[in-house]
Amino acid sequence: MKQIVVSEQDLTGECCCLNGDVATTTTVQEFGIHLPTNASALDKSLQVLPSKCVSNPNNISSTDLDQFNQTLYNLMESLVTQAFGSSSIKYFAAGDKSFSSSRNANVYGLVQCTPDLSQMDCRSCLEGAVADISSCSGGKEGGRVLKPSCIAWFEVFQFYHSTSVPSSPTTPVIPPTSDNSSPTKTRRENSSTSCLIVFVVVPIVGLMTIITLARAILPKKKSKQNVDNDDVMKRLEALKFNFSTIKAATNNFSNANKLGEGGFGSVYKARLPNGQEFAVKRLCHKTEHTEEQFENEILLVAKLQHKCLVSLQGFCSEGRERILIYELVGNGSLDQFIYDPIKRAQLNWERRYNIIYGIARGILYLHEDSRLKIIHRDLKPSNILLDEEMNPKISDFGLARLFDAGQSQDKTCRRVGTYGYMAPEYISHGHYSVKSDVFSFGILVLEIVSGKKNSWLCNTDDVELLLSYAWTNWREGTASNLIDQTLGDSSRSEIMRCIHIGLLCVQENVAYRPTMASVVQMLSSHCSSLPTPARPAFLIYSDIERDITLLASTSGASESEQSKDRDGTSYLLVH
Repeated sequence: MKQIVVSEQDLTGECCCLNGDVATTTTVQEFGIHLPTNASALDKSLQVLPSKCVSNPNNISSTDLDQFNQTLYNLMESLVTQAFGSSSIKYFAAGDKSFSSSRNANVYGLVQCTPDLSQMDCRSCLEGAVADISSCSGGKEGGRVLKPSCIAWFEVFQFYHSTSVPSSPTTPVIPPTSDNSSPTKTRRENSSTSCLIVFVVVPIVGLMTIITLARAILPKKKSKQNVDNDDVMKRLEALKFNFSTIKAATNNFSNANKLGEGGFGSVYKARLPNGQEFAVKRLCHKTEHTEEQFENEILLVAKLQHKCLVSLQGFCSEGRERILIYELVGNGSLDQFIYDPIKRAQLNWERRYNIIYGIARGILYLHEDSRLKIIHRDLKPSNILLDEEMNPKISDFGLARLFDAGQSQDKTCRRVGTYGYMAPEYISHGHYSVKSDVFSFGILVLEIVSGKKNSWLCNTDDVELLLSYAWTNWREGTASNLIDQTLGDSSRSEIMRCIHIGLLCVQENVAYRPTMASVVQMLSSHCSSLPTPARPAFLIYSDIERDITLLASTSGASESEQSKDRDGTSYLLVH
């Protein structure tokens, strides 16, 4: 059993046990996550469930809220990076930043993983915990997310002892002030000299659940083709909801609770009796591929943990019902903003740039930074959700594919995806790779910058393709014509750089497209020069349909299906 142990020597405030559990452990002389003496009995795997959030009841002043949120985000991101530095405590970092110079107010943060994790697993756990802070403690003066493998914690007072924190050149820890009126200092001075241990113990039932989930979702050494998905699904029973519970939580899937509708199902807002709210995706019964998409999404999303990916909270599989349960993201999907002439004005350039950068970070995590290598295959605005602060979260992994270690591409005879976002090599030959997602990302960037769909009717009632429009203006030196007029004249150089990056991503030649690691670097550094983009792939709908029909007849495909997504784009499904 893993126990997160906090010594009173290292705390200036109080902390209480979760669930009222009691256990015996040895005294520690530093703040940290304490492992039991019998280390050989420890399951050395990443465990992120159950996750517990404890919030400070006090709210941040509305006048400081925006600055506080930005400072907190920067601090926690910095601490996650520092946790892998040369600290004397493995996978540990703490520090503070000022969020109000006029009042000399600071926010303090701390992150730590169990030392048995790999660096990649620790980063995954911490990034997930930091992402959870905004959803469970947003607007509060403090909060902590406790997971079996890691912890992320912030407060507006110094809750750790400065002598226990390794020095950091970038985020120094300010020593406690000499204010004798401090209630936390009074409590510390009046405490007995003996060291009281404050700890978090995972309940026995919870521990069994975690072990079951961990064994189910850990990547297997054998290839994905040999994974027994039925057996894995049985081990995920801990995430299973009863249909009656979901039916009641959505008021019998009423239209009043309907958030949207896509090609593979409808999404509803659900509220449990305890007040918890979720987004419920009820898959359609009509498609024969529903079961495959359902299992695929559970098996993949359950293995992923990143602030730019929507998190899976559970599922339901009863009779013909196939339902996925996600965290509720407050502002809906990206397409509801960039295609709406009124709501689009809410997305100034700073927000659009943050959305572009967040999507890039999320795709990079899927391709390189997670324990797996995953190709999404259906990146588009309706699959990018926006939280209350307009931060993006990639969703809908029903069409995603898992690659084996060392695998660079795959081929399929059944194309699935959305017109306008599928890479040309995928449409023509069924080849898909990380560069397929890069192509889709490039289209997203051009849509976010321009506020236009990937195709639209021009004044002559002819179909205008965003790619050809962008490329023509780029070649003629009038790329500024692509910029959404609601953005005004500010940040033109940064906007033009994003157009440039978008065109690099949609180049027809797969080898010319950058990796997502390169894209993130291009977005992060405004000084480095960019290569000149080559011709993009121009896809005409009539030609696509003709080519797919020909391809189907020559590959033994028996049927073609199409279904309408809510953004008006046709799904193409050949099998």
